Amino acid sequence: MSKYLGFYILVISIMSCVSPASTFTKIPPGIWRGTLLLDRVPVQTYGDDRDIVKKFDTESELPFNFEVIYEDEINFYIVIHNGKERIEVRDIQYGTDRSTAKDTIIIDFPIYDTQIRAIYEDGVMEGDWIVNYRDGYSIPFKAIHGVSDRFTSISKNKPAMVAGKWASTFEIGTADEYPALGVFTQQSDTLWGTFLTETGDYRYLEGKVIDQKFYLSTFDGAHAFMFLGKILADGTITGTFRSGSQYTTSWEARRTDKSNLKSMDELTKPNSSSALTLQLPDLEGNLVDINDIKYAGKPKIIQIMGTWCPNCMDESLFLAEYMKANPDRDVLVFTVGFERYEDKEKSISVLNKFKNRMNITHPILYGGYYDKNVASSVFPQLSEIISYPTTIFLDRNNKVYKVHTGFNGPATTEYEAFKKTFNEIVNQISK
Repeated sequence: MSKYLGFYILVISIMSCVSPASTFTKIPPGIWRGTLLLDRVPVQTYGDDRDIVKKFDTESELPFNFEVIYEDEINFYIVIHNGKERIEVRDIQYGTDRSTAKDTIIIDFPIYDTQIRAIYEDGVMEGDWIVNYRDGYSIPFKAIHGVSDRFTSISKNKPAMVAGKWASTFEIGTADEYPALGVFTQQSDTLWGTFLTETGDYRYLEGKVIDQKFYLSTFDGAHAFMFLGKILADGTITGTFRSGSQYTTSWEARRTDKSNLKSMDELTKPNSSSALTLQLPDLEGNLVDINDIKYAGKPKIIQIMGTWCPNCMDESLFLAEYMKANPDRDVLVFTVGFERYEDKEKSISVLNKFKNRMNITHPILYGGYYDKNVASSVFPQLSEIISYPTTIFLDRNNKVYKVHTGFNGPATTEYEAFKKTFNEIVNQISK
């Protein structure tokens, strides 16, 4: 997603409890509900804030579910659930913290430079979700074992029907106002879907409809998003969007049967018909020139991205899987990374981790700091770079055939159509 990074939460309830497995040596296996407490200041000392109540505040607590899975009696990992999405996290430390004399768990998201640090006691985790690349940014985190409900409701009223498409507007009345398309499916009071924008999507959202209101959330290590909506008497929606603890905006929507968004292929244009030039260092410091003789006559795909961007991760996975499934395609892929660190060495280290974890075999080049003006200066032959990711398709003469801004990934209804279009573009530039 190009506009906002977000941050995450874990929640608590007494309903839908799941019995733990009988053998474990650390935290209990099975389902957990975690919450990010958006309106609370972080705890100062782990273990001193034992005021957990099994009550859910739907307006200020961002929930998500995760599963603890043991590989043997000692080693475990977690899997975060967002709708159909499953995110496996294995960078976990567990032990006794000498400063508190309490069992402590640290869950790292190294690609995103974030972590959950919490004490564990009696089926409860309590601590903070910490964003290392932002000074002093953390959100209190709590989780309770055995709770499978994401949002809890005791209402006996029939839930409103939210399923369908909704032409939406965010940042209403500001200079940053932008359109989105909400696409939702619903089963009873459970709701799934996402918002598509002109530069990407808000990935897998999951939630619940309670009377005339609904609640959706997602947490993936880089984003912590929560959407609140209320269906008004005229059938429109008014709502609030929260990204982490420091960003809140309003949004509104109306039902529609068509998209209200511009095509992602129309947002960034080439400034000239001349061949694209690009010279950047790879992760080993070697200068890569796409006009080098060894790349001559090859159609090319240039992906502009950042490791901090989950939409970029989705696209990177797609590109890696596409090239693996089509080894005979006569096309080269180059990824250009723009990172949120101004320190070059730290940025290259993060890009190396990303390349290894994603099993990327094509060259990754270092573009610079993630400011879009910096990215635009690296690609002066394009009108502007307005989103991460942006993908450039070049023909055999390195002339721009198409520029695709943003990425609608597997959480969207547009993903299958994108895959078909992508293959058609590759066919065209390979002629």
